[in-house]
Amino acid sequence: MNELNLENKVAVITGGAGVICSEMARSLAANGVKTVILDHKKDKAVSTALEIEKEYGIPSIGISADVLDRESLEAANREVNSKFGIVDILVNGAGGNSPDATTRVEKIEGEENPEDTFFGLRLEGFDKVFDLNFKGTLIPSMVFGEDMVKKRSGVIINISSMNSYRPLTKIAAYSAAKAAVNNFTQWLAVHFSKTGVRVNAIAPGFLLTDQNRFLLIDEKTGESTPRGMKIINSTPMERYGTPDELTGTLLYLASDLSKFVTGVVIPVDGGFSAYSGV
Repeated sequence: MNELNLENKVAVITGGAGVICSEMARSLAANGVKTVILDHKKDKAVSTALEIEKEYGIPSIGISADVLDRESLEAANREVNSKFGIVDILVNGAGGNSPDATTRVEKIEGEENPEDTFFGLRLEGFDKVFDLNFKGTLIPSMVFGEDMVKKRSGVIINISSMNSYRPLTKIAAYSAAKAAVNNFTQWLAVHFSKTGVRVNAIAPGFLLTDQNRFLLIDEKTGESTPRGMKIINSTPMERYGTPDELTGTLLYLASDLSKFVTGVVIPVDGGFSAYSGV
């Protein structure tokens, strides 16, 4: 008997064709979950779903949808309902940062070009990053969560970040958005607490992704940037995490093992949050 009790459940993973979320989808499929790879890039969503179906022998489909467009999400939900039934698990994984919402300097000392500081941030870039990470969690929860509440059963798992607890320099929009995700996770968990729907979040530590590689690895030398070295030195395990190291926490939160757990944000960070630097 599989104590996770996940067989034949249906999971939607937003940003599902990305490196981190595709690994999450694979871990769910390996435990008998029918997976829906939701991504704005249809070809990648479809190819990822085909790979998962072939590898695990569990039905998987790829659907193109925009997490900031409610109509496209509602269309995706109708397609999922017609092929797999009502969604049991929603993983809000779509997100990311952008150079347009990143300052070039960490701290103002007085001689910098204002364009390289907070004053040079473009509102369009800030809006893009904040919306993708926060509203891109909010809107899918509205669309897929409604059926869960009607069914009185379901799990929503939001993907936060360690910088939701302590903001990192340079990335004001991303830090603010992930802090909002934590607050929203707690709020929605209470709001849904009598419906049978649980809402939790995972806060990964530092993983190398397409979104942050430009900040952590020198493109010319392939060596760590000064910022990258700060991260390694502040992580007691002295390395970056890997996507598969998030899946144990994901499966715990998705399964009956955590059926009395709601409103929590679990760090998976190599000890970063426990370390004072001394």
